[in-house]
Order: sequence, then C-alpha cells, then structure tokens
Amino acid sequence: MIDLAANSGAVQAGALVGAVLLEAIVLYVGYGALERIAMPVIDRVKHA
Repeated sequence: MIDLAANSGAVQAGALVGAVLLEAIVLYVGYGALERIAMPVIDRVKHA
C-alpha cells in the first residue's frame, strides 16, 4: 500500500481526486457493458 501520510496536503488531495476519477471511469465502463449485455435479455423477457 502507498503511504501518502508523509506527502503534502496538495499531493494527498491530488491522489484522492485521481482515485475518485479512476473509480468513476471504471463504473461508467462497467455499467455500460452491463447495460449492453442485460438490455437484450430484458427486452426478450418483456416481449415474451
């Protein structure tokens, strides 16, 4: 694990913003893929 306690507040804030941005990108891509997979299944169930 990376020890950010020894770094300045600006470095810690930048790391936090970067981590949140990375998480947002991963969730955006993940939910997009899930929607592509799930929507045809949902449509088939609706129209069955």
